[in-house]
Amino acid sequence: MDPTVVSPESFNFIALFIKADWVVKLVMLGLGLASLWSWTVILDKTFRFSALNREANRFEDEVASGKSLEEVATRAGDRPRHALPRMLQGALREWREVRAKGPATDSQTAFLIQRIDRVLDAAIARESARVEDGLGSLAIVATASPFVGLFGTVWGIMHAFQSIAIQKNTSLAVVAPSIAEALFATAIGLIAAIPAYIAFNKFSTDAARFSGRLEGFADDLSTAIQRRLAERA
Repeated sequence: MDPTVVSPESFNFIALFIKADWVVKLVMLGLGLASLWSWTVILDKTFRFSALNREANRFEDEVASGKSLEEVATRAGDRPRHALPRMLQGALREWREVRAKGPATDSQTAFLIQRIDRVLDAAIARESARVEDGLGSLAIVATASPFVGLFGTVWGIMHAFQSIAIQKNTSLAVVAPSIAEALFATAIGLIAAIPAYIAFNKFSTDAARFSGRLEGFADDLSTAIQRRLAERA
């Protein structure tokens, strides 16, 4: 490289990408796509958790308003999208099946409570898996991106040393652009990894908190069903 052609414009992002070795370019493109994917997941999870918690607040307020559970379940529709009304409808379905058969014995009552608990646990497991969907990709981007960027940096520095050997010139003007191209790969790796790492930890906490909210609602619902059974007995 002729030192006279080196200028501040030689170190902008576009110039560094264009002049980089093809392996480093592939690394940069891969990291850019990984960052784009992680931001897609981040935005999706942000809006989804906001909608889930908003709907959960509304439904819990409706349950606490004094309306009967049957009325609340009916108002939720035949196929509610949120987990809480689905859990309520599943528990009431089991309750109605036993009530239609007439008075239940103690063993039948205990079996009903077990069935309701299994229905609620299955609903919680499905919803927890649904809200955690996509977190694995964030974890992969967060952990792998720095190492992929480091690989691009090592390859770029090797390419820089080859240029020095071929041109037999150790001038900083010869070395600096190639090293800058290599270090740019590490920078892109960190740019991809840091938001993914922060988002993964945040959304993992949000998912655990939402799962705990579902478990609390399931406990309250199971208690309400047991109270009804005790009143009938």
